[in-house]
Amino acid sequence: MDSSRIRARAVAVGRGAVVTFLAGVAAVNGAQVVSDGRYVIPIGASAVACAVVLLAPRLRWPVAPLVVAAVTAWWGWVGSLLLALVLYDLAVARRTRAAGLCVAAVLGVNLVGYPPTRLWHQQDYLTALFVWAFAYVVGMWIGSRRRLVRALAADVEHLRVEAQLREEAARVAERSRIAAEMHDVLAHRLSLIALHTGVLATRGDTLPGSVAERLALLRDASTEALADLRDVLGVLRTPGVAPNAAGVVPAPVPGDVRQLVDDARAASQRIAVTIHGRPEDAPTTHRLAVYRIAQEALTNARKHADGTLVTMTIDYRPPATLVEVTNPAGPAGRAAAVGSGYGLVGLRERVGALGGRLDAGPGGAGSWRLAARIPHPSGTEENGGPA
Repeated sequence: MDSSRIRARAVAVGRGAVVTFLAGVAAVNGAQVVSDGRYVIPIGASAVACAVVLLAPRLRWPVAPLVVAAVTAWWGWVGSLLLALVLYDLAVARRTRAAGLCVAAVLGVNLVGYPPTRLWHQQDYLTALFVWAFAYVVGMWIGSRRRLVRALAADVEHLRVEAQLREEAARVAERSRIAAEMHDVLAHRLSLIALHTGVLATRGDTLPGSVAERLALLRDASTEALADLRDVLGVLRTPGVAPNAAGVVPAPVPGDVRQLVDDARAASQRIAVTIHGRPEDAPTTHRLAVYRIAQEALTNARKHADGTLVTMTIDYRPPATLVEVTNPAGPAGRAAAVGSGYGLVGLRERVGALGGRLDAGPGGAGSWRLAARIPHPSGTEENGGPA
């Protein structure tokens, strides 16, 4: 059972206890005050009727105000405490006009009601008015607090849904970027295959007939595959990058991490870099991912730890491409409030698509650590270098 159900049950039990107590007090004391106990049954029945309509959720409006107001109007102070509970409920529900009409009707009818319980006759109307006003004020406060809590809960839920949507948008954007990069890589290599097979086909008179036929089939297949690829993913290619005169799509150059570091150093960022192996030792997809990880890590360091030394270690060698970037805590930079804050979500999507793992979080001694491990494809020796 969740906390909301437990809380609702506790409120229902508490209300039942309060209503039962007030109804019992009204029945017992009212019967004692009325002369000779001649009205024990009517007063008791009236108290029970008030208790029933106050405890039944479907009868609280508008039956409860009518019944309790009628009982209070006739029996006077016998039902005044129960009327206070009705005014509390009306205040919680912001039914100000209904509460005012109840009080006015009770005081007006009770003026000519049964003399032994008449509020005006016993000069108890000031006490009754104070109790009713107090109950109404408490109800107003409780109702405002409940509405505020519901509004805050709705805002929290809205923010949670918005955060989920932004996170999903970051994942989708990263997938689109990966698809665009893969389109350019594959389009480049298929274009080269079609180009070279076409060159060889021009020398078909010097080649055996079966070889020339297979070259023609290979060229046709690569051309058709390139056309299909452009139809499916061509819209994702970077704007402004078009096939050249020979029909070859320029190969996307994976970002140079060293150039990225040099640019950051030129902007006064302190960076220590250690690189093991050659970028060509890793697939093109890995090199693209490494560049994005380094770019995001340096950007975050500038935002949240400006002026600190960033330590970056990259290992392109099999069996896995490794990246680790750490920086100690430091003052927030001027661009700390800029950005969506979902860069790591996109990086996790990219690394996960390559079968790797990305870890980001506090390191030792108050530092921040961003590390990724991307396993190399099994059974492949070609590492994604130029075709």
